[in-house]
Amino acid sequence: MNQETTPAQTPTPVHQFTILLSATRRGARLARLLTREQLHSWGRPSDAAEHVVAELANNAVLHGHVPGRSFRLGLLLSAANTLRIEVTDARADRSPPLHARRPSPEAESGRGLLLIEALADRWGADLGPLPLHPCKTIWAELDALRER
Repeated sequence: MNQETTPAQTPTPVHQFTILLSATRRGARLARLLTREQLHSWGRPSDAAEHVVAELANNAVLHGHVPGRSFRLGLLLSAANTLRIEVTDARADRSPPLHARRPSPEAESGRGLLLIEALADRWGADLGPLPLHPCKTIWAELDALRER
């Protein structure tokens, strides 16, 4: 497990993609589809990244939704072929736990962070400076972007 809560030093990206999406199930689905298309245009594999984006976007919709506010998807590909995925929502007051917890076997949800932990080389949360930016960014990095 490589979860972090301090801002990471992100190198200057070779490729960058950022978009605001509605904090709805449709917006979360669009985030995954846009990730697939963007990584395809960069000539990079996308399966693991799509799964990470799907989980982070769904979490932004379910746990970070504020009526009338969107969430932001960011994809940054470094020269070292590391993909940084960032999903920013409007709820800085609702941060993920420091460690992914295994839900009970009969639980219908609660496995998203376990998936992020399994697919990402690092992940964490950065809070916007309150009170000016009441938001949080959940990020995940996939090193040497490859199929997993």
